[in-house]
Amino acid sequence: MQDTPDFSDEEELYEHHRIVVDKGQGLLRVDRYLMDRIQNATRTKIQAAIDTESVKVNDRPTKASYKVKPLDVITVSLPHPPRETDIAPENIPLTIVYEDADLLVLNKPPGMVVHPAHGNWSGTVVNALVYHFQHLPTSQNGAARPGLVHRIDKDTSGLMVIAKTEYAMTHLARQFFEHTIERTYNALVWGIPNPAAGTITGHVGRSVKDRRVMAVYPDGSQGKHAVTHYKTLETLQYVSLVQCKLETGRTHQIRAHMKHIGHPLFNDATYGGNRILRGSPNGSFKAFVDNAFALLPRQALHAKSLGFQHPRTKEWLQFDSELPDDFKAALAKWQRQQGS
Repeated sequence: MQDTPDFSDEEELYEHHRIVVDKGQGLLRVDRYLMDRIQNATRTKIQAAIDTESVKVNDRPTKASYKVKPLDVITVSLPHPPRETDIAPENIPLTIVYEDADLLVLNKPPGMVVHPAHGNWSGTVVNALVYHFQHLPTSQNGAARPGLVHRIDKDTSGLMVIAKTEYAMTHLARQFFEHTIERTYNALVWGIPNPAAGTITGHVGRSVKDRRVMAVYPDGSQGKHAVTHYKTLETLQYVSLVQCKLETGRTHQIRAHMKHIGHPLFNDATYGGNRILRGSPNGSFKAFVDNAFALLPRQALHAKSLGFQHPRTKEWLQFDSELPDDFKAALAKWQRQQGS
């Protein structure tokens, strides 16, 4: 769903392992502890990493003689990115809403990264997939992303399709390329869109000021062609519940497009939605909004529905998902405020 990110501006060290020590762990030298938990690690390699300050405990360089304590956070960082073979299978639960021999559809929770990348080499959807499934195909460019045909942002929740065979991977990738996949998102945005429904067209590409942020270039001078169809589902005086249907799938497309028309997503820190953009910025209303931010500590975006042609049977498959609890809680709070 989104383009391959540009990691050319990464720092020199890449996190390979992040381990949180169990609550019941007894005192044990950190080098011995890591030998028991990192596959193919020798004491010599661990000692070398410690000597070069590549091993940190609670963000501080450590010594081999340090005794690990419960809930310590141990990281191992090296001056090269993890290779494809470094993807560690992790027994992370997945919410599977559909599965057959060719594919599966997941409902991703908010806060979960889809694939390993700088700063997130573990705890991802891919780490879970390689644990639960064998021989998943890689993406078309051979990247270490078993089963992935598309992705959604870390703090966006909702539906994803995963390919289990090379044939399914190719067929689904073609549907994404030809824009025949149907994807709708629910978003809580600041303000009331006018008109209530419409189409946003504007190239989306990395901002020249901050490469972590995507900008909209209506003149097409940069970025890639992007189209989002939106429809207002509910207005709540200061915010609105909006359905967004993707025609294309660029990185941060909905988030960038909605900001472009003056309606950033609620609590989207990257695009300015994590501050009061409508209503009084102080007093009881500020307290109300702060409470709503606390209920939904991320951008208010959920991949609600997903439809596509089954690669083998050619049957049209359609899936829908409920809003996650944090989104529902914040929405309900705004609805109560509207009714008061």
